[in-house]
Formats: sequence, structure tokens, C-alpha cells
Amino acid sequence: MMKFFSIILSSLILVQSLNISFEDISKLNVLLEHAEFHQQKYGDSFFEFLSEHYGEKTSDISNKHKEHKDLPFKHDSNTHNNLNWTIALNGLFIELKNTPVLTASKSNFFYKESISIFEKPSVFQPPKLS
Repeated sequence: MMKFFSIILSSLILVQSLNISFEDISKLNVLLEHAEFHQQKYGDSFFEFLSEHYGEKTSDISNKHKEHKDLPFKHDSNTHNNLNWTIALNGLFIELKNTPVLTASKSNFFYKESISIFEKPSVFQPPKLS
């Protein structure tokens, strides 16, 4: 049962990554009818038809027939997955004042190490004042 479930999920991910929708599957008969039309009228084989309509010559042929708009897999994938974000910025103004820092005061820091090792890793060193 687990293998069947994993096969179903992996095939779903594959179909979604290829951007195949139910609309494309329902238009497969339009693709086959149009391929048959090209075979009867122009003598094209099915692979020539696919190369003309989905290959390099797509821009040359796209305006010849109105049926080309109804063919499957002719949609742009970038237009379907856009998210619109709206960010509203409030008029919040923060004024920073420059206050002088006292550098002449003596620090109240004293550290005496109780254990001395010849080589100390630099990560475990105590803070040093200059």
C-alpha cells in the first residue's frame, strides 16, 4: 500500500512539474484533429506537425489558423503562479539623537585567569581591553 501511495504521489509531482492540466488533457482530441487536418492538406507527418506547432517554427505558423489557439500545452506557465503582495507603509518617523560617548572613563573590568595553559585556542579567550 505504501509503494502504491508513493507511486501516485511521485506521478502527481511529475505531472505538476510538466505543467500539464486537465484542460490540456481535454484538448488532446483537438490536437489529433488538427494533426489529421495538416496530414490531409499539407502531407505532414505527426512529428513534422509537432515540430511546426511546438518547435522552432511556432512563431511563423501561429497566425495562419484560428485553431492554433485551441491547441493544448500552448499556455505560458509564468502567468498562472504569480502572487500579488501589497505592503502598506505607515508614516512612522524615528529621530535619532547623537549623544556623545564617554571614552575617558576607567573601566571596572578585572579578570584573572585561574588556570594557565601554554597554548590557548582563540575562541575561549576572555575579552581584552586595550
